[in-house]
Amino acid sequence: MTNDSAAGAADGGPRRGARGRGRRPAEEVRADVLRTVGGLLLEEGLAGLTFERVARLSGASKTTLHKWWPSRGSLALDGYFHAVQPALDFPDTGDVRADLLSQMRSFVRVMTRTPGGRVLTQLIGEAQTDTGLAAAYRRLYSSQRRALAAERLRRAQEEGQIRADADVRVLVDQLWGAVYHRLLIPDEPVTEEFAAALVANLLDGVGPG
Repeated sequence: MTNDSAAGAADGGPRRGARGRGRRPAEEVRADVLRTVGGLLLEEGLAGLTFERVARLSGASKTTLHKWWPSRGSLALDGYFHAVQPALDFPDTGDVRADLLSQMRSFVRVMTRTPGGRVLTQLIGEAQTDTGLAAAYRRLYSSQRRALAAERLRRAQEEGQIRADADVRVLVDQLWGAVYHRLLIPDEPVTEEFAAALVANLLDGVGPG
């Protein structure tokens, strides 16, 4: 076991394989850091995430970490996004209703059945008083998630499944914004049934007749 692996085992973090002592490509170092951060966040939440711990477990230097991520929040956001991205990829089957239901249900499962939901709400809370973290949140997470959703909805417009005059940015807010609202102000539960009702209300409308 290497020193890095021993450190990871000793402090309860994810174990890493043995590494050579030569300089590694930057892309490999970055990928290891993001895997490390994502694993820690989904296993333990935000409280135990430090630059020192990530450096030990990933094999990256603290200097490198601070060069790429100026704050713990920006590091956490980047790692979080990469950890949940596979679960939140947006499908395109040609049926926008089915795709919205699939993505919304996946989003709800990540937010309610894994530590990911708690981590994200913690980061959103910290971003209210940390302008650097707020900027990182927009750049690393929200803008990318919104872009993926808007792109899928625009394709649905081109295919005649959504009215051509609908503002897809508002549609994104109607769907995902409602889920975030319940996550941050938990008066009502976030469930897959709630997600399905949001999609139905959006696509079917709520007016009579």
